Amino acid sequence: MLGFKLEVPHREDSVKDKNRPIYLDMQATTPVDPRVLDAMLPYFTDMYGNPHSRTHAYGWEAEQAVEDARKNIADLIGADPKDIVFTSGATESNNMALKGVARFHKERKRHVITTQTEHKCVLDSCRKLQEEGFDVTYLPVQQNGIIRLEDLEAAIRPDTSIVSIMAVNNETGVIQPIKEIGALLRQHRGIYFHTDAAQAVGKIPLDVNEMNIDLMSLSGHKLYGPKGIGAAYVRRRPRVRLEPLINGGGQERGLRSGTLATPLVVGMGEAARICKQEMARDHARIKSLSDRLINKINAQVEHVVRNGDASGYPGCVNLSFSYVEGESLLMALKDIALSSGSACTSASLEPSYVLRALATFRNKGETMK
Repeated sequence: MLGFKLEVPHREDSVKDKNRPIYLDMQATTPVDPRVLDAMLPYFTDMYGNPHSRTHAYGWEAEQAVEDARKNIADLIGADPKDIVFTSGATESNNMALKGVARFHKERKRHVITTQTEHKCVLDSCRKLQEEGFDVTYLPVQQNGIIRLEDLEAAIRPDTSIVSIMAVNNETGVIQPIKEIGALLRQHRGIYFHTDAAQAVGKIPLDVNEMNIDLMSLSGHKLYGPKGIGAAYVRRRPRVRLEPLINGGGQERGLRSGTLATPLVVGMGEAARICKQEMARDHARIKSLSDRLINKINAQVEHVVRNGDASGYPGCVNLSFSYVEGESLLMALKDIALSSGSACTSASLEPSYVLRALATFRNKGETMK
């Protein structure tokens, strides 16, 4: 079975184009908000200094812009700005968290826990760790896509170093009980909790302290910011120890060396600021549109099943249509831009591993997301 997403846009004006299909692939990427672009432009043209040059005004103004962006991102997730580390995107942040923590603690702890429905970059990072001799437990999910806390509790071992569970699934919109998971893991000293929040940040409320999160991955282009920029929340108190993936000049607390792309950082920071202001209004609007979409489809089409928990993020709707081939469905919907499965695997004709894990794959026909 193939997976297709129907994703409700946050800001409809940015996806309207009379000569192109209606864009409904927001889980893959979002358009850059015009306000974000306006904030970025001066750092391409006039304020082009290296933010790590601290001997002249060009560097000072770039550094100030970076720190302002860092604060905006931290404010969005209830973090200390000093805990935000800029990366190239959520894929790098996920790799940094999993490989960095596992490798730093490899002498004493060689066990990692994740789920079967994580993003491919998390699963592939775990497979790489397995090649290095680590043990990885892949937790199953229920038919609604949510893990059982009892399964997590049972999987914990004395040598478990990190648990990685995504906040919002990129294919189904399923929201995991992050707060409850964080509370459970706090009872086990020495286990770090990482969440891939690329599809959650700016869409649902998150607070790293209330949720007891130690590491979090964020993506700029999933919240109306630019591509090529992301961030990792890495808690300092109590300190999370990890081995950096990139060595060099020691930027970003020594965790991610390399010159920061100031325009991209500024863009992500501005996107975070806007998200914090408009999240509640956006969510209400998206919920209304999502309900309307689902009700219309159910009223006019038979044999349709929604995959994943119905109370998940309303901007991501994953539907199965019986007796229809996925390719045929895609070709028939020429006026709508949507995807089959996640963007990283949609070229494959193989059934979605996420839906297989939900146990809704068998005999459910084709799926639209």
